[in-house]
Amino acid sequence: MDRTISSYLYADEAQCVEGLLTSRRWDGVVAARTKKKAFDLIEKVRAEKRKAGELESFLQQYSLTTEEGVALMCLAEALLRIPDSATASALIRDKVVAANWLSGVGSSKDWVAKAAGVGLFVTSKTLDGVLSRMGEPLIREAMIRAMRVLGTQFVLGETIEEAEMNAQKLRDKGYRLSYDMLGEGARTDDDAQHYYDSYHQAIGYIGQRRSRDNARRPGISVKLSALHPRYKQAQAEHCLPEIMATVKRLALHASSHQIAFMIDAEETERLELSLKIVESILSDPMFEYWEDFGIAVQAYQKRALPLINRLAELLRKNKRRMQIRLVKGAYWDREIKRAQVLGLEDYPVFTRKVNTDLSYQACAARLFENPGLFHPMFGTHNAQTIAAILELARDNNYGFELQRLYGMGEALFDVVQREEQAQVSIYAPVGAHNDLLPYLVRRLLENGANTSFVNKILNPKTPVQQLAQDPVAAAKESKAKRHPLIVLPKDIYKQDIYGSGRVNSSGMDLDDPAVSGPLLRYITTAKIPSEAAPLIGGKA
Repeated sequence: MDRTISSYLYADEAQCVEGLLTSRRWDGVVAARTKKKAFDLIEKVRAEKRKAGELESFLQQYSLTTEEGVALMCLAEALLRIPDSATASALIRDKVVAANWLSGVGSSKDWVAKAAGVGLFVTSKTLDGVLSRMGEPLIREAMIRAMRVLGTQFVLGETIEEAEMNAQKLRDKGYRLSYDMLGEGARTDDDAQHYYDSYHQAIGYIGQRRSRDNARRPGISVKLSALHPRYKQAQAEHCLPEIMATVKRLALHASSHQIAFMIDAEETERLELSLKIVESILSDPMFEYWEDFGIAVQAYQKRALPLINRLAELLRKNKRRMQIRLVKGAYWDREIKRAQVLGLEDYPVFTRKVNTDLSYQACAARLFENPGLFHPMFGTHNAQTIAAILELARDNNYGFELQRLYGMGEALFDVVQREEQAQVSIYAPVGAHNDLLPYLVRRLLENGANTSFVNKILNPKTPVQQLAQDPVAAAKESKAKRHPLIVLPKDIYKQDIYGSGRVNSSGMDLDDPAVSGPLLRYITTAKIPSEAAPLIGGKA
């Protein structure tokens, strides 16, 4: 990868933010129009008649700032994976009994939230009472089914056939579908073959039934980590040739059916590998005239804007055009924790949400500045972000797309469709319950937090002014660009509960070629005397 991108991996957050602010041409008139549009969208969403069972209502009732929300999060993360009934019952008892499930239920107008609260309240009293032993098997089965029901709010179908059938009502509303076959990463060659077969079969199935309308042709997202059990930098020499061949077979299958093929975003340490595969496809004459190939870009990465610049260079060089799905990112908690555990010099992602929002707008502007190179797709449920995109697109004649997750943002997108006539699509996960958990947990983490737009848009106590905050202005006004409570990885123990004040041990990110490359070259060229022999009783 180009060194200019790698150098941003652990760049200083303040310098990154200043660079993004410099890149944004965002005058007062444009900001005012965007704010007015955001106000209008939010007020219209709040005025809409709410649908029974709307997931946003559930997340608002049980946000991650409540004991109940955290309990549900723990259940969702672990319950379906527990193999034995005794442990499952213990988990349910631990998480359900301690929470007050009736708090706030009276104020909720959504029947799903009410039913969940009352049901969990009854469950907690049963588990805490004399009938606990008799009631545990029934309650355990009910809770497992409840977690599955919660998951189905995010998943279009367990199979591609079921998802295609369920998608018809969405197509009738004007949505294009982009399917995601659930699967978090192959651990064995058998896993990789299973996921490959799943993608190949899904491409063929939806390709045979696709719309003849070019603007509404379906697409599929592919996780590269699902296609090889050793998809990591340390195994690049072995895994890259194999995975390139696999991806090209799938891409050729997709192109023959004229459906979009999107390489999904994953953890930050996989980006370098993903870009090499993208470069290989962009330079392959076999895909010379295919514009339905794309990659997802995560705006919370400090490398997001440099990555788009690098992709633009590749497209100019190869005289190509591609799709970009711009998202904010779904692995933030994991990226922060990984940097702390490894003792890295900094974080690969922004620590303030406003900085991610600023990065998103800067990336969106860069995509619109290069319409001959990119077909942009914007994944967001945030009214202010949508308003900014609509403003950036005022003079764009090449087309773009707004995208929401299945089960999220329906009210907002109904308003956008009706008022703006924008092209819209749905990112629709497909898979069985045993593949659902990691996806469900990410959605709960993203949208259950009190900072989540989804969590706040339906809450009348949250001022519209707060929801329509301009990230450009907010980033300029913020004196501390980094979040004050998220200290550098080396400083996480300076004020621990034991008062030790020690510095965290420093480590190396061996998934970063800028680090591992020089180290490996030194090892292979260093003239270090060495001797290898078996030790018996401490003697060679």
